[in-house]
Amino acid sequence: MKIVFASNNLHKIAEIRAMIPQSIELVGLQDIGCTIDLPETADTIEGNAQMKADYITHHYGLPCFADDTGLEVEALNGAPGVYSARYAGDQKNADDNMDKLLYELEEKTTRKAQFKTVIALNLKGESHQFTGIASGEILREKRGAHGFGYDPIFVPNGQNLTFAEMDAASKAALSHRGKAVQLLIAFLLVK
Repeated sequence: MKIVFASNNLHKIAEIRAMIPQSIELVGLQDIGCTIDLPETADTIEGNAQMKADYITHHYGLPCFADDTGLEVEALNGAPGVYSARYAGDQKNADDNMDKLLYELEEKTTRKAQFKTVIALNLKGESHQFTGIASGEILREKRGAHGFGYDPIFVPNGQNLTFAEMDAASKAALSHRGKAVQLLIAFLLVK
């Protein structure tokens, strides 16, 4: 089976490609000649994931899936949430986003947070969604050199390492994206 992952994020593509079985050929947007930033104007993570998948289905007619992820921080009433990638501005800079979040949490006593990933799959004329959640807390400083996004400041529950300190396999087993991808793979293997 060949399927498009509606992303230009090479980190995400590599992360998901490493998780899927060899029977599924995963291609990114560049592989199908799509170089635009897909629309992400919905006000929910679910809506953004579906919007991106629908764009590829409508314009390219290919089976595809798209994801959207948000970091939801309890002390900030769920922010940055759907705005996680652009939290510190349209430049989508991970360090700027983390710095802003750490600044806003300086005086907060609770640092509970969760990552939420929603994958929207368009296949054979049907749409399906798969959700993965990783609960944990936000550190007071960045640690680790792996991963991307908010990984250096997020420690999942029951762990001592940030996602940025884990190897790819360890992160995939615990992460929001890893959980959503496992649900996607289980679905695809029976289709």
